[in-house]
Amino acid sequence: MPVVEEALHIAGIQKKQLDAVAYTQSPGLIGSLLVGSCFAKSFAQALQIPTIAVNHMEAHVLANLIEEPQPRFPFLCLTVSGGHTQIVICRSPLSQEIIGTTIDDAAGEAFDKSAKMLGLPYPGGPLVDKFAKLGNPLAFKFAEPNMSELNFSFSGLKTSILYFLQAQTKLDEHFIKNNLNDLCASIQHTIIKILMKKLVLASKQHNIQEICIAGGVSANSRLRSTLTEFGAKYKWNTYIPKFEYCTDNAGMIAMTAYYKFINKQFSSLEKIASARVS
Repeated sequence: MPVVEEALHIAGIQKKQLDAVAYTQSPGLIGSLLVGSCFAKSFAQALQIPTIAVNHMEAHVLANLIEEPQPRFPFLCLTVSGGHTQIVICRSPLSQEIIGTTIDDAAGEAFDKSAKMLGLPYPGGPLVDKFAKLGNPLAFKFAEPNMSELNFSFSGLKTSILYFLQAQTKLDEHFIKNNLNDLCASIQHTIIKILMKKLVLASKQHNIQEICIAGGVSANSRLRSTLTEFGAKYKWNTYIPKFEYCTDNAGMIAMTAYYKFINKQFSSLEKIASARVS
């Protein structure tokens, strides 16, 4: 309640001026989703206004529409987070199609699990990014699983890193400490290389040069700079949300709900929160 109260205060409006209440319905941690959905429904019911249930992966893509410049439709979006890795074609604000996805682990999980192997605290992704800036991305080579079509796999990469570290630390117990920057840079380089390879293929297959990224991992500084570099190389128009719109945030939920609202896509109070979506 304090969050909603503060939001109304900052916006300079009263709750009676609201037209609808949007909330994240799926996917995510079920405890958080239940709290949010229950509050949203109660708040909307008390005000006698409709609710709008939002898929949070759909919202990540539309984070690219929050501020100018906006991509033109259709555009491709590489959505990378701790739980998901997808390539999506967005044909309109309410028309999205997943054309590539991970068959096992997500890129964000690969960052965090690799960081754990290096002895870094959770969440390790931002720390890998930090130390990688001081290292050589070509110092060590790891497996690059090549899945069919536009799909991804990161489980083999994690196994490759684990076996490499086990072998090296048997020879030198201080190997990780002495090579931390190079290890982070090499791991990060490999993950981004896997992601960009599929994004280039998707762009060619669908003849789309409007390219976006989204999701928590899109806050990674090297991924952001690599997208810009590839944009110049392949003549893409690239779009990268601000850092605050990359990780899970209310702005992207509101942006998605705006388009649902103007198209009168309201939700029933019977709509339940779900940790996963098909």
